[in-house]
Amino acid sequence: MKPFKAFLLLVILMQGLKIKAQDFVLKGVVIEKGSNVRVALAAIINLHSKMGASSNDIGIFQLKARVGDTLLVTKKNLTDQKVVINTDDDLVVYLIRGSTTLEEVTVKGQTKKQEMEAIKRDFKRNGSFFEGKPPLILLNPFGGSPLTFFYELFGKTPARARNFNRYYKKELGLIEVDKFFNKSLVSNNTTLTGKDLDKFLLDYYPTRSMISNWNNYDAVKYIRESAKQYTDTLKHTN
Repeated sequence: MKPFKAFLLLVILMQGLKIKAQDFVLKGVVIEKGSNVRVALAAIINLHSKMGASSNDIGIFQLKARVGDTLLVTKKNLTDQKVVINTDDDLVVYLIRGSTTLEEVTVKGQTKKQEMEAIKRDFKRNGSFFEGKPPLILLNPFGGSPLTFFYELFGKTPARARNFNRYYKKELGLIEVDKFFNKSLVSNNTTLTGKDLDKFLLDYYPTRSMISNWNNYDAVKYIRESAKQYTDTLKHTN
């Protein structure tokens, strides 16, 4: 019986390690320490998987990870931060301003969408006219361009254009959501503050499909109803 018990214990331990090593989607927010200002467009890299993400306009990000992974969080003018993932709970990352000297900024009036459009134009100038997805008509020997077709499929620049286009579509979705669900709007329509506000923004962040037909009234209604549900949950857990 003893060898059997030892074997059974080993199996249980292995299953536990297997479960522990499973990937999950980590949700987090990046905040500047001291000012509590959300940090937009911070770069988050999982040093284990080499996968990356960026924080949106209200500092929120999502990234596939597993317990034990280390994240590197960077943002210009803020000190880099390494964070070890110990649980699958929502993560708050605080970045410290690296310098008190403010750089001279030329305001160009570009929105994030305009900046991404400029990057797409750069890919076209560098030879990727179809963002790595060439139409089949290019294979037509009469008036087509088979060389262009295969370059778009296998060339390095078109491959980068394909990856950027996926990022572009994802960011456009976040921009649309942020119009109706952002820190300012939530603060003005709820009594949430501090960590409770941060967690609410993470847990109740709507999908793009949810807001597709929203107006301002719908957004405020969703925020207020969700905040009531959230605060009721807090009362039960405390």
